[in-house]
Amino acid sequence: MSSDQFEVVVEERAGHAESPLWSWSEGALYWVDTVPGTIYRIDVSSGKRDAWPTPTRLGAIGLRRGGLIAAIKTGIGFLDTASGTFTPIVDPEAEQPETRINDAKVDRGGRFWFGYQEDAARAPTGSIYRMDPDRTVTAIDRGFTNPNGFAWSLDNRVMYVTDTAKRTIYAYDFDPATGNATKRRVFVEIPPGEGTPDGTTVDSEGYVWSARGGGGARIVRYAPDGSVDRTISIPASHVTNMAFGGSDLRTLYITSATRNVSGELLASHPRAGQILSLRVDVTGVPEPLFGG
Repeated sequence: MSSDQFEVVVEERAGHAESPLWSWSEGALYWVDTVPGTIYRIDVSSGKRDAWPTPTRLGAIGLRRGGLIAAIKTGIGFLDTASGTFTPIVDPEAEQPETRINDAKVDRGGRFWFGYQEDAARAPTGSIYRMDPDRTVTAIDRGFTNPNGFAWSLDNRVMYVTDTAKRTIYAYDFDPATGNATKRRVFVEIPPGEGTPDGTTVDSEGYVWSARGGGGARIVRYAPDGSVDRTISIPASHVTNMAFGGSDLRTLYITSATRNVSGELLASHPRAGQILSLRVDVTGVPEPLFGG
C-alpha cells in the first residue's frame, strides 16, 4: 500500500488521536485527542469542524441520541453536542485515583463497555466494565494491564478485547440478550517486533481489524479463526484505531499518535498524528448508539 493511496482528512498532528466513530445520520466523523481531552467532529462533505473539551483526560467515545457518551479519567459522562454541556454520570473507580479508563465502545445491544487500568500500566490490575442503558454498571473481568479494542463478531456471539501490554487479543463467549461475557481465551498473540495491538473493529465479513501501536505502523486483518488475512502498512508510527465510514462504509478512517513517539520515528512518518482515510474493498458495520 503506497502512501499516496491515503487521503489526509485532518492535517494537524494530534498528540494521541483515538476512538474514531462514523455517524451515519450526520455524515460526519468523530474522534478524540486523549490529553488533555478534546472531542472532535468533521463533516466530511463541507469540512466543517467542531470541538468540545472534556473535564479530564479522555479515553473514548460512543454515539448516543442527541450527542455522545464519553469515558474520561473520572468516569462516564454524556456530551450534548448541541449545547456543549458535559454531564458526569458515574465513576466506578472514584476511590482509585491512580486509575483511568483507556478504551470503550457501544455494543449492538446499546450497552457501553469500558476498561480501567493503572495510569502507568505497570501491572495487570485493570478491569473491564459494562454500563447498561439504565446506567447500571457491572464489573465483567479483571487481570488486564491495558484493556483496549472492544469489538463483536457479526453473529454477536463473540466479544473481542485487547490487552495491549500483553500483546494479546482475547475472545469471550458473548450473550447478546444479557450482555454477559464468559470463557475468556486467546484469539491471537502478536509476535515481538510487530508492534502492539490497539484499537479493534469488525467488518461485514466478520473479519477482525487490529491497529498496531508501538512502532507497528500497520493495520492487520484477521479471519475469524485468528489467521492473518492481510497487513496494511500505514504512514504513521503508532496507529491507534480505525473505523469504517462514508456513505457505503468502505472508507477506513485511521487515527494515530505522536505523544511519546521518538523524534526519529516521527521524522520517518510525517503522517503520524493526522486523521487519514483509505478506500478498502470490504464494508464495515454501522456503529450502534448507546441506549440510555
